[in-house]
Amino acid sequence: MKQPSLNLTVLSVVVAGVALAACGKRDDVGAMKGSDETAPVTSTSGTGSTSSSSSTTVGEDMKKAGEDAKQATKDAATDVKDATKSAADQASNKVSDALITTSVKAELAKDSKLSALAINVDTDNGRVVLKGTAPDADSKSRATSLATAVKGVTSVDNQLTVGSKS
Repeated sequence: MKQPSLNLTVLSVVVAGVALAACGKRDDVGAMKGSDETAPVTSTSGTGSTSSSSSTTVGEDMKKAGEDAKQATKDAATDVKDATKSAADQASNKVSDALITTSVKAELAKDSKLSALAINVDTDNGRVVLKGTAPDADSKSRATSLATAVKGVTSVDNQLTVGSKS
């Protein structure tokens, strides 16, 4: 009992599809040569009347919608690419800062007068901040020189105090 209803539905869909496909075809291709491509297509029916077809407009609308969808997809892909690159750059900066901090601490530890334990090293985007104590002014100046010599350091803010660890 449901079989005839299903057959009728399938037949209706097929007929509608064929009708829509036929709408995109032009009746007289030769008449269109040399004319404006955006002008509506006219056809003559068997009764002798002339009517304007909206198939060109529908086709243009579908083409425009396809182009819009294509552009939206490209924009979304670009946004994802930019977000991924930004996240990767941020992760890379964090790793670079950690490497700089470790390298500065290693250089300070090599100096006999400077204590890597008494000096706190913070790095952000290649900018190093030194906090803590240095035994004398020469050691404080040397700490700046050692930190500046590390690859990736863009600036050094030496906030060391001269004197004992009190």
